Formats: sequence, C-alpha cells, structure tokens
Amino acid sequence: MEPEGLIELREITMANFRECIGLSVEDDQRGFVAPNIYSLAEAKADGVSTPLAIYADGKMVGFTMYNFDSKLGTGFIDRLMVAAEQQGRGYGRAAMTEVLRRLLATPGCRRIQTSFEPTNTVAERLYEGLGFHKTGELDDGEVVVVLELPQGD
Repeated sequence: MEPEGLIELREITMANFRECIGLSVEDDQRGFVAPNIYSLAEAKADGVSTPLAIYADGKMVGFTMYNFDSKLGTGFIDRLMVAAEQQGRGYGRAAMTEVLRRLLATPGCRRIQTSFEPTNTVAERLYEGLGFHKTGELDDGEVVVVLELPQGD
C-alpha cells in the first residue's frame, strides 16, 4: 500500500514537541512501543539517537528514532509508531523506507537491526516485507530482526 501522501521526517523542536508527545497508538498496541516522551528523553540521555516526527501532507502522523554504531557497523531502528487515527495508510512503511535510506547512506553501515514484541504481527510483516530476517535472539523479550547489507570491495 502506498501512503496517501508523501511523508517527511522532521526534527523535533519546541514548535512540534507537544504535538509529538501527544501522539499515541491504539490502546491494544500500547505495550508494543514506548511513549514518545520516553523516547525523546532516551535520545537526550544517550546523545546518539535521532528522534524524528513523521509528517504526511504537512500533518504529524507518527514518530521514529534510530542511531548508528560505527564500531559495529550497525544501524539500530529503536522506534516506529504511527498515531492510532493514521494507521493503515502506509505511513509506517514509508517512514521505515526513509530511515533505511538514511542508514544505507551512512558510511560503514553493514547491517540494520530492530526488534518487535512477539505478538506484534503487523510489525513482523512490515519488517519481513522490507527484507529483515529473524536472528533467533530476543532483546528484553523482543524478537530481533536484521537486514544484512551487501558488502562492497
């Protein structure tokens, strides 16, 4: 499914901070992703994560966060959430595609890793559809998936 409009990833600033922390998922999905305010605090504390708002047609529809570990050559996608009323429109896949594009453009990136709650079948299908495969590992109870990138000479 193609998103209804083009998506754009934008920095979280004081101008959109309150809107970002006000976004939430459906009640039955709350255990799948940390609240955005927690993610923003984590990014501030770790100093390496890139938290971004997902916009479609000028409207904030979600949130994502990623980082890159140059020693491991691994990009980590820590968060992806689409607001409850915006789900099912392809925004999550479009945002993931943009995050993957950014990480693929990072010098030294050899793999991209993320994880999801075992009962989150929507996330599982999304990641499989983007080429991720299960590693057999669990991270804090979440299924770890990885996208191995072709290595140049």
